[in-house]
Amino acid sequence: MSNAEKPEYFTPDEYLLMEERGPTKSEYVDGWIRAMSGATLRHNRVKLNCLVQLSLKLREQCCQPFDSDTKIRLDYKGKKRFYYPDAQVVCDSNELSSVFQDHPVLIIEVLSPSTRRYDLDEKMTAYLTIPSLQCYLLLEQHQPIAIVMRRTKSGFLREDMQGINASIDLPTLGISLGMRDIYEGIEFTTECVQEPEQEYETLRNN
Repeated sequence: MSNAEKPEYFTPDEYLLMEERGPTKSEYVDGWIRAMSGATLRHNRVKLNCLVQLSLKLREQCCQPFDSDTKIRLDYKGKKRFYYPDAQVVCDSNELSSVFQDHPVLIIEVLSPSTRRYDLDEKMTAYLTIPSLQCYLLLEQHQPIAIVMRRTKSGFLREDMQGINASIDLPTLGISLGMRDIYEGIEFTTECVQEPEQEYETLRNN
């Protein structure tokens, strides 16, 4: 690879300055900047439903939700990363003048074909190293299906949930999220409209 083809390396401070001055959002992974693509109306509806429920259930509590305009800063293998999750809940917030959070207890990502690989692999691996994190929740768009990664004394354990009548308990926050509320206004399809699991495994191993 020639020098002209190599992606440019940025420091965390350079990245934050570019974010402050730039018109679009990007994520920062170990010195490299990755532009973010837009989301579908379906994706945003699921995300907004989660935020509405979290806002209602956590009203007047110290733990508060933040939307996808708020970054998460984390250290992974000695390097800084900044991600924009679809939603997060923080009980120990940074100063209000900050543009990122360091101590989320809940992170939510809505899966899309363009981001699924990152959310299930790169981001999951990094998110689960955050000391404060108690739950990582991944939601399908086209069917009421959730992957719940919960912190236990033995590490994070995966729980798969499905069905409009299911409810996701979040004991750290003292609340639960009903799938019916998460998917309010969503017309379900017969398939998840995501790449098959076999294709995902092939992508991950390349």
